[in-house]
Amino acid sequence: MVKIAPSILAADFAKLGDEIVRIDKAGADLVHIDVMDGHFVPNITIGPPIIKALRKVTKLPFDVHLMIEDADKYIDSFVDAGADIITVHIEASPHIHQTLHKIKKHGIKAAVSLNPATSIHTIEWILDEVDMVLIMSVNPGFGGQKYIEATTSKIKQLKGILENKGLDIDIEVDGGIDLSNINEITKAGANVIVSGSTVFNSHDTSKIIKELREKSF
Repeated sequence: MVKIAPSILAADFAKLGDEIVRIDKAGADLVHIDVMDGHFVPNITIGPPIIKALRKVTKLPFDVHLMIEDADKYIDSFVDAGADIITVHIEASPHIHQTLHKIKKHGIKAAVSLNPATSIHTIEWILDEVDMVLIMSVNPGFGGQKYIEATTSKIKQLKGILENKGLDIDIEVDGGIDLSNINEITKAGANVIVSGSTVFNSHDTSKIIKELREKSF
């Protein structure tokens, strides 16, 4: 089953709690939370205190995507704030094996992410350590970007590797996904879809989430 994970990067930050409630009531499966530090990516967003406050308004799983340097320093804080999944970037994690174990020792899910220019082969050796792989289909930092078409073959490549290894883990894709391309993305092997602008800019949130889910089959 395909899961829809709206990214709050596209939400109205002036009423973030209400925006989370809106996607919860509309049938979202996860809340995708982009954490940016202004160093690893050219933008700054939110940290553990905001996530802790948002945790009070929903029981939806928090899919926390750390686009930051030195993630190990902050894992405990994000777990305490209410993260259910923590994703770290292979490009920013020189000791990725240690980082993943630090996440998993808290009893939550650990995921690894790849930027568009990063090869799938950089993470092959740790696939049996993760619960999910997040493939970026735009260069991270800002919402509203166009889907990079080469991502589709990258998803297929990862799916093939996982099947050959006998691994059943989630493939998440983030960036530029809408009704026009979700089907090709899920057919390639993705089963967790991050969609920001498409969901939050819709006047009928329930309808757009339903349509995304229907188009994914």
